[in-house]
Amino acid sequence: MRVVVQEQPFDIGAETTNFAAGHKDMGAIVTFTGIVRDLPGDPLQAMEIEHYPGMTEAALTEIAQTAIDRWKLGDALVIHRYGRLVPGEMIMMVATASKHRKNAFEAAEYLMDYLKSRAPFWKREITDTGESWVASKVEDEDALTRW
Repeated sequence: MRVVVQEQPFDIGAETTNFAAGHKDMGAIVTFTGIVRDLPGDPLQAMEIEHYPGMTEAALTEIAQTAIDRWKLGDALVIHRYGRLVPGEMIMMVATASKHRKNAFEAAEYLMDYLKSRAPFWKREITDTGESWVASKVEDEDALTRW
C-alpha cells in the first residue's frame, strides 16, 4: 500500500505502470483519476486545497487499509494533491489490485467516495466573482451509506 499527499503533479501513466508492476498474482487493476473541473456560469480560476500534514496521511492510510482488508486486495494506492490547482489538473488518483475485478472496482469506488466526503482536505474555489469554501454535498454523503 502507498499513500501520498503531495503538492506537485503526478504522472498517471508512470503511477499506473509502477503500481501494476509485480502483481502477477492479481487479475485486476482498477484506477481512477479525479480532475479539477470548471464551474458552470462562474468560471473557476483555481481551487486551493489545504490539509494537516501527518493527520491527512494517517486518515488516508487507515481507509486504504480498510479497503485492503474488506475486499482482500493485493495492493492499493492513494495519491491526493494539495495547493493551488487549476481546471484540467489532476487532483487525485486511486488504484486497487485484486484477484477479481469486482473487488477491485468496489474497493476503488469505496476509496473515491471516502476521499470525496470524509478525507481531511479543505477546498476553496476561486472564481471571477470571489472565493468560497466547498461545502459537503448531500449526494456525496449519501454515497457513503452503501458501504
